[in-house]
Amino acid sequence: MKTKYVIIDHSRPLGPQVAPWGEILRAGGLVAFPTETVYGLGANGLDSEAAKKIYVAKGRPSDNPLILHVLDRDGLAPLVKEIPPLVDRLISEFWPGPLTLVLPKSDIVPTTVTGGGATVAVRAPSQPVARALIAAAGVPLAAPSANLSGRPSPVTAPAVRHDLDGRVDVILDDGACRIGLESTVVSLQENELVIYRPGAITLEMLSAFAPTRLDTALVTGQGIPKAPGMKYRHYAPRVPVYLYTGETEKIRAALAKTYDSRRGYLVSAETARALPAGENIYIWGEAADAAAYAAHLYQGLLYLDETAAEEVYAEGISDQGIGLAVMNRLLKAAAYQVREVK
Repeated sequence: MKTKYVIIDHSRPLGPQVAPWGEILRAGGLVAFPTETVYGLGANGLDSEAAKKIYVAKGRPSDNPLILHVLDRDGLAPLVKEIPPLVDRLISEFWPGPLTLVLPKSDIVPTTVTGGGATVAVRAPSQPVARALIAAAGVPLAAPSANLSGRPSPVTAPAVRHDLDGRVDVILDDGACRIGLESTVVSLQENELVIYRPGAITLEMLSAFAPTRLDTALVTGQGIPKAPGMKYRHYAPRVPVYLYTGETEKIRAALAKTYDSRRGYLVSAETARALPAGENIYIWGEAADAAAYAAHLYQGLLYLDETAAEEVYAEGISDQGIGLAVMNRLLKAAAYQVREVK
C-alpha cells in the first residue's frame, strides 16, 4: 500500500480538505489523523472488516478494545443501550474533549471493536481536523493511537509515518497534539466513577461529579480488558526504561550520580542542569509543569530511542492532577521497573 501524506492548510476550509478521506473511511480504508490527545488510526467503527484492518496495521491483539470517536451526544446515543443522567452531566462538562466513556454497547457495535466485550468506549474529540473528518465520514471512527502496538503513542505526523508508512491509506498532518497523552477512560458503576486510564480529565475533576476511584485490576473475566490500553505493555521504546521516584532533590542527585553517556535521560530542566550536557538528555520542561511532561513524554521516549541509548532513566513526578496520567504511562513504559530513591 502506498500511503499518502497530507498537510492540513488552515488558510482553507477543513471540510473540502478531509472530504476525500471521509469517503475512504466509508469504503473501509484507514486514515491516521490528529486529535487533541495523540494521533489516531481511524476506520469505520461500524464495519467489522474495517476494524480488523486496524489490528493488522498496528500488530494489535484483537482482544484489546478500540475507542469510537463521535461528534456529540447524538453520535453516542445509537452506540449504547442507555445514557445515565450522570453520564449526561459528564458529557455537558467535558465533551468535546479528552474523556472516554465506557458503557454497555448497543447491537450495532461489532464485537471486533469492543475486543469481544459487552461494553464500548466512546469519546468526542475537540480537535478541529478530527471533528471535520468524523463529519465527512458520517460514521463513528474506531481509532486507537496511530503507532505500532506497544510503542510510544505518536503526537506528530512524522512519528505516525515512521511506524505506519505503507500500512494505511493516508496520514493527515496538523502539527503536534496539544495534550500529548491519551484520553481519560472512565466507567460508571452504580453511582461511582471508575477510572480505567488516567488522562487530562483528572480524578480531581471527575470527583466533583461523583465519588471517583482508580481501577486496580488490569483485566476482567476471561482476560478481556475493560478498556483500551489496560492489558498489554504500552508506550515503550525499544530499550529498557527505569523510572526514578521519591523526593525531587534526591532523584536529581541519584541521576547525577548514575550519569553515563550511554544512557538516555528524560528529565526536567532543573535536573538537566545537574547533568553534563549531551544529546542523550531530553528535557521535557520545568519540574513543576506536569502538563509539559505530558505533552513531551512520548516525543522524549521516541527521541531517546533514536539516539541509540542503551537504556533510559526517567524522572518521576507527583501523581497529582495530570501527573497521575504521566506516571501511569511511565510505569507502563518502564514495565514497572521503579527505582525509589530514599
